[in-house]
Amino acid sequence: MKRAYTNGILLDGTEQMQPAAHKILLTEDDKIIAIVDEGVDLDGYEVIDLHGGYLCPGLINLHVHLAGNGKPSAKPRDNAALVRKILSNGLTRAVAYRLVCSYAKLELLGGVTTIRTVGGIADFDTRCRDDAAAGRLLAPRILAANEGISVPGGHMAGSVAVAAHNNAEALAQLKKASGQKVDLVKLMITGGVLDATEKGTPGELKMKPEMVKAVCDEAHKLGYTVAAHTESPEGVKVALENGVDSIEHGAKMDDETIRLYKERGAFVCTTISPALPYALFDTAVSGASEKDQYNGKIVFDGVVESAKTALANGIPVGLGNDVGCPYITQYDFWRELCYFHKYCGVSNQFALYTATLRNAQLAGVGDVTGSIEPGKSADFIVTKHNPLEDLRALQHLELVVCRGHVIKKAEPQAEQNGGCPAGPVPRIILKKQGETIGLSLLFRSHACHHGHDALPALVAGSGHSGAAACGCRAGRDRIHGGHRHRRMEEYGCITGQPLGGKAGCLRVGLQGAALGTGQMIRQPVEDG
Repeated sequence: MKRAYTNGILLDGTEQMQPAAHKILLTEDDKIIAIVDEGVDLDGYEVIDLHGGYLCPGLINLHVHLAGNGKPSAKPRDNAALVRKILSNGLTRAVAYRLVCSYAKLELLGGVTTIRTVGGIADFDTRCRDDAAAGRLLAPRILAANEGISVPGGHMAGSVAVAAHNNAEALAQLKKASGQKVDLVKLMITGGVLDATEKGTPGELKMKPEMVKAVCDEAHKLGYTVAAHTESPEGVKVALENGVDSIEHGAKMDDETIRLYKERGAFVCTTISPALPYALFDTAVSGASEKDQYNGKIVFDGVVESAKTALANGIPVGLGNDVGCPYITQYDFWRELCYFHKYCGVSNQFALYTATLRNAQLAGVGDVTGSIEPGKSADFIVTKHNPLEDLRALQHLELVVCRGHVIKKAEPQAEQNGGCPAGPVPRIILKKQGETIGLSLLFRSHACHHGHDALPALVAGSGHSGAAACGCRAGRDRIHGGHRHRRMEEYGCITGQPLGGKAGCLRVGLQGAALGTGQMIRQPVEDG
């Protein structure tokens, strides 16, 4: 398919980008083939009028966890126990994988055309990557790490990372990840804000230096780069001294740390978003404890100072938003650019460059995407207003194009109401009926105009009991428990059982709902 994007103003994504008017962007299939002046013959092209909008490269998010949606919890969750339940049988695995894919789609609808995942459930991230690349689902380009490597009691151990008791177990997990064809390796070297047990201890060193070195050495032999969760000066030094390629989050630097960054050729992936609600907002809003607020401020200051020091000393800086943390959603990456501008003092131009071409280069795909130039992938977004004047323009998208696939008027909020493309985002609903929690798969009774079937959602409250699992596609009949269902929200019933009991082949407790409510989450964070 040959397309011509006309009547737009181009921002090419380079560090010195300036608006370029009176240009036409030509694409063929998934590639940009030319940028030409207005007035050329467009015979044979599908013409897409941008109506004076600003076309820039699709955003690139370097720090994503596809297993979460950012919905905060009123009380602590046992994520490791939840993941064990999710992986306990084929049905819950299938539902969870659908949710992961729907979260990837939200990234795309929010203008992010490439993501780098740094910790996930089982092999879901690489599966989602491959399904998206094959055109089986709508999602960004994905660079996937699958499960990270942590230690017992370490950051995210048992949920999106495997707890390795020794070097042999860590290397065994690396071998497993290599078999899953990951794109990078993730280590959890220090703790974080929410797993700190005392005030003043976020970023406590958890992984021994010899384990860091063993994994980095073997990963490099296999051709992988290694990213590491590090939120303390000590953790950053241990990571850099033992071969890590990218510091995720970061901490305040001294002269020795600066030297280590430069000797190693490493970069820092700045993530301002996750600590901000804990550090800057009243606990009545964020729900943080006094301990978490205190530790959040330490981490927030460390991340910001790390980025500032890196920029001042020629150390490469990338951007990610640690999506999946409380209040950090899959559709609000544009906020990270605003924070980078506000708290690190960079220009709007430099923030947009960092989130596009610079991120692509740091992720190793700078020759594939990240800028508007012939030969690169057709990955771009269109905004009504100029993001160089106000980065909040990136919140409202007129168009998203990823690998040549055109998504018009891509507003994530529309997805929640059964919008296009590819059906509604799954959601989880809980409804108590007496002492019984019914668990069902819900297929909404419509398919979108692109012809995709609606995605399933995990639903509680059907009230049926003793029934075998069944399902349907939108608007079709099926028999269940001796009677026929038709239309009306279209339930595929599993069964109703007391909480904690078996529901057909589905074994889920109430906390299972924590994985994937599809509702939109409004962050208590400032836009300025």
